[in-house]
Amino acid sequence: MSAEAAARDAICRLGHSIFARGLTFGSSGNISMRIADGYLMTPTNVSLGELDPARLAKLSPDGTLLSGDAPTKESFLHRAMYEERGSAEAVVHLHSTHSVAVSCLADIDPTNVLPPITAYYVMRVGTLPLIPYFKPGDPKLADAVRTLAGRHHAVLLANHGPVVAGTSLSAAAAAIEELEETARLHLLLHGHRTRYLTEEQVRELRG
Repeated sequence: MSAEAAARDAICRLGHSIFARGLTFGSSGNISMRIADGYLMTPTNVSLGELDPARLAKLSPDGTLLSGDAPTKESFLHRAMYEERGSAEAVVHLHSTHSVAVSCLADIDPTNVLPPITAYYVMRVGTLPLIPYFKPGDPKLADAVRTLAGRHHAVLLANHGPVVAGTSLSAAAAAIEELEETARLHLLLHGHRTRYLTEEQVRELRG
């Protein structure tokens, strides 16, 4: 199996798994991978639970569609991440319930949305900035992502959902799932006295 064929299969397996576990719904959410001659992306208006390896969009490095179905309408979010993060090999964007719910809260810190609840969140996500709201498809959203993508591999779009880049598809998936679980914990703990990790514990984990 060629590297591209393996990447196509990996994207579809992840999409099916994400959809089956209720991490995104309908035709929301999208996945991409960097390949030797461009990018593979999930198509627009297609459920992640119904992906076909042969119909994934293949894009050139400049974003031109080379083969397959038209890419996700949010392809610009993926390209913004890749362009600012040379180490990124995959990007996952979901409309996962708890992460979206947190992105709608009025009392969150836009420089770091979620507190350090668990060690795995600190190690896999770290700091999570909030991108202001833009209507779907607005190119200004890509510009806003670019301003933070060089320093953060994960961002949360206000009233929309998370975008996470990883050094591999499995790394991106693990990080966005950890983010979603931490968002769920944050909502469960909201309004309760909570023992977060200390600054010293966070520094140790990041070190």
